[in-house]
Amino acid sequence: MSNRQPDKPWLIRTYAGHSTAKASNALYRGNLAKGQTGLSVAFDLPTQTGYDSDHILARGEVGKVGVPVCHLGDMRALFDDIPLDQMNTSMTINATAPWLLSLYIAVAEEQGADISALQGTVQNDLIKEYLSRGTYICPPKPSLKMIGDVAEYCYTHVPKWNPMNVCSYHLQEAGATPEQELSFALATATAVLDELQPRVAAEDFPALAGRISFFVNAGIRFVTEMCKMRAFVDLWDELLRDRYGITDAKHRRFRYGVQVNSLGLTEQQPENNVYRILIEMLAVTLSKNARARAVQLPAWNEALGLPRPWDQQWSMRMQQIMAYETDLLEFDDLFDGNPAVDRKVEALKDGARAELANLGSMGGAINAIEYMKGRLVDSNAERLGRIERNETTVVGVNRFTATEPSPLMDEDGGIMVVDPAMEQDQINRLNAWKAERDGGSVASALTDLRAAAAEGRNIMQPSIACAKAGVTTGEWAAQMRAVYGEYRGPTGVSKSISNKTEGLEEIREAVNVVSDRLGARLRFLVGKPGLDGHSNGAEQIAFRARDCGMEIDYEGIRLTPEEIVRAAENGAHVVGLSILSGSHIPLVEDMMRRMKEAGLSHIPVIVGGIIPDDDAIRLKAMGVAKVYTPKDFELNTIMKDIVSLVDAKATAAE
Repeated sequence: MSNRQPDKPWLIRTYAGHSTAKASNALYRGNLAKGQTGLSVAFDLPTQTGYDSDHILARGEVGKVGVPVCHLGDMRALFDDIPLDQMNTSMTINATAPWLLSLYIAVAEEQGADISALQGTVQNDLIKEYLSRGTYICPPKPSLKMIGDVAEYCYTHVPKWNPMNVCSYHLQEAGATPEQELSFALATATAVLDELQPRVAAEDFPALAGRISFFVNAGIRFVTEMCKMRAFVDLWDELLRDRYGITDAKHRRFRYGVQVNSLGLTEQQPENNVYRILIEMLAVTLSKNARARAVQLPAWNEALGLPRPWDQQWSMRMQQIMAYETDLLEFDDLFDGNPAVDRKVEALKDGARAELANLGSMGGAINAIEYMKGRLVDSNAERLGRIERNETTVVGVNRFTATEPSPLMDEDGGIMVVDPAMEQDQINRLNAWKAERDGGSVASALTDLRAAAAEGRNIMQPSIACAKAGVTTGEWAAQMRAVYGEYRGPTGVSKSISNKTEGLEEIREAVNVVSDRLGARLRFLVGKPGLDGHSNGAEQIAFRARDCGMEIDYEGIRLTPEEIVRAAENGAHVVGLSILSGSHIPLVEDMMRRMKEAGLSHIPVIVGGIIPDDDAIRLKAMGVAKVYTPKDFELNTIMKDIVSLVDAKATAAE
């Protein structure tokens, strides 16, 4: 029995936001009333990628995966009656992090808050955006400069704020092994620290380095994941001590928040996800010396769609039971001196150090983006292959599949659906905002912002001035695009024909037969319309199709339906669309109309994503040949379907 004072619980958060700022504000206040102790804001894809709600690329994406924030009025509504000087707010925002932080500061000032007392985090990690999440705007070097601008500004004006969250969460979602998650994240941190070091006096650098935090993932192999967190603590301490000469252990402390793994949540028997989420939380709470500072958990039904408030409450109650009912917080570290744990931690550290040395030989994270992307795609392919071959058991997916119907799936399909009319409502408010603001002040603020960016000055003060003048998210980002340019990240999928044949001989032969009949190699166009940057599924489909001998046309994320149709005119035999943001209905509708207008209706179109059954019926009525969801995990079955669809068209043409 322990006789010491229990530790304080970690910050209990729920990742939330949808529809409108007003609706999200009601959700936040409800969650705070239920005992949540910090806020975690999810922004919609247009906000994350620097577009206003009325932009052509925003169509169908507004308010789907988070809250739209176009200007100060939206930010004001988002935090109405929530005193920001008493809140710890995490904002999952990267490319537009300087802008959203500027809006947050402007609202806090309106509330009368002392800005220096604000506490929270902006994720602000662009390197992982190029590798896994896809909400980048500008090229790596100016993006790194903007991360530095935020950190430098916060150090001086908002000292309790974490200006950058090295985010390995999405690396694991993209298939990273524990060693890759450790090394790629630490290489990212090194790039950021190298950017920051010349910006401050040598004596101030340790405190600035001490504000860099991490946001990690915890998967189902929870002993390995717990050891990974202990390895992170040691490696971060080692990096700050040895590379940067930081002697004060307080500034070398590894501070992290966590969301546990969404990649492993299953559409099949989704109620099982509750246990997965709870077990994964153990990895980041059991070990006192490697315990998360903040925890947010997905909901059991995230593989189906947007969680409802009750679903989020259920995940929050898991945290509260662990923190307040168990005796976990009354004990010293449970694993110190455990030989099995020590061995695993050392093995993970050795693997991570070897990969870090490899990245260092390439000149660091910025130079190694293409290499890291390729490695993640490879690792994810290996992970999926193990599930397909039944080497990895996933309960309810490839074993124990007999099941009772779930009473949790009621008439709403077990998820919340955003009202499509909400998008026009948001656009109307945006137009009203623009009509009421002082155009002269807006123009002047934007001129100052562009000058600061062009001259290499810190963009935070001009961005805050823009926020107060009424500038919109799209207008702010347009200045960054104009000065720094735009970027298209690597896909990680090589177009060269693969020599991998294991288990694929039959499909490869079928592809050859159909190709002979077509008089050309079967060409498969994979497209990601809209703003959804979650490219893992599209990459794995393209990767496997290439291994099956098809010619692949995959140019990566964020294409308009018009661009995809133009690509289809180059001889595509089948088009595959991947949409994970819930905007499949408007995007596919637009796509099918354009295919028809271009005289391409004879080309079969298949669609994959998080698509409810009713929506799948609607898509097929539009002319979509096949619809795939996360439960269709056998990629070879999808490959056979593609061959059959093209074969049927080729036979009909003959």
